[in-house]
Amino acid sequence: MSLFDQPSSLSSRLAALIQRLGLSSRAPRLILERASCLHLPFNAMPATRDSICWLEGPPLQRLVELPRGALSGPVQEDKAQAHAVLIKIVEVQQQQLESFDLRLIDGLSNCDPEQTHFTCFEDYAASQACRQVRIISYKDFVRAISQALPRFLAGERISLRQASWHGERIFWGGEQHSEALACAVAYARRRQLEIVLPAELSRYRLSSSGLSELQQRYHVLAMPGAAWSDPAFMSLLLDTGLPYARLSLLRNPGAPEFLLLPKHSAAASALGEGLRLAGAPDVVHHLQGLAAHQPETAPIQGTTSPT
Repeated sequence: MSLFDQPSSLSSRLAALIQRLGLSSRAPRLILERASCLHLPFNAMPATRDSICWLEGPPLQRLVELPRGALSGPVQEDKAQAHAVLIKIVEVQQQQLESFDLRLIDGLSNCDPEQTHFTCFEDYAASQACRQVRIISYKDFVRAISQALPRFLAGERISLRQASWHGERIFWGGEQHSEALACAVAYARRRQLEIVLPAELSRYRLSSSGLSELQQRYHVLAMPGAAWSDPAFMSLLLDTGLPYARLSLLRNPGAPEFLLLPKHSAAASALGEGLRLAGAPDVVHHLQGLAAHQPETAPIQGTTSPT
């Protein structure tokens, strides 16, 4: 029987959790009890919206090359251990595509705020934002796509991205003249105009082994900004001297910060369990949900051996 199958009162849930964890020391039990009674403005992890914008989803690709300095906390060793686990969560594969059809692109790596609510290039191309891009003829098409891809006629290789948390959507890696690129691709699809270029595709996926290790070793909780000025929470975090690390991964305003508490420490693990009871979102559980729904890795036409 799981914790959440126990009677609904907090005292009953606490007693069951203490028994399950085998907390023999008074100090961890007190930490668990105090943490479970915290009243903080916890919010659910933001959902990934269907969008043509790469940055609209969780920026999990940053974990691949996460700088050591990205983590904060009082003890360097604790941050280093957390960093070593975090960089295993996402894996990336580079693939060289010798003949990629640009009509398969339906996303942009560099987006403005007004682009985020569009779900396909066709809708975006018909919006006010793209009114200056007019494509009536093939000559107009070449002119437009050459704005985004100056070496289009020379057949220069382009950069693409794909992430499992975005489904099978493929994003263009360029950063300038995104309106021209989107309009040109939409025109080519409408006219059934094949446009083929060589490409380098970076494919990001959540690693099942990396997530398993993270779950085994850490509580990872999404903490609201108000937590870091809350006396009761900060007292639990700092006065006990327990190990922890913090990571600010999400950049949107009001986004939560991730708190990593190692399970090898009875005090840190007790704080993690107590925060979960108080309503803190479990980041590992959220990531496992994303991994469970990620599409199978399938070859793309024109793929050569992965690099």
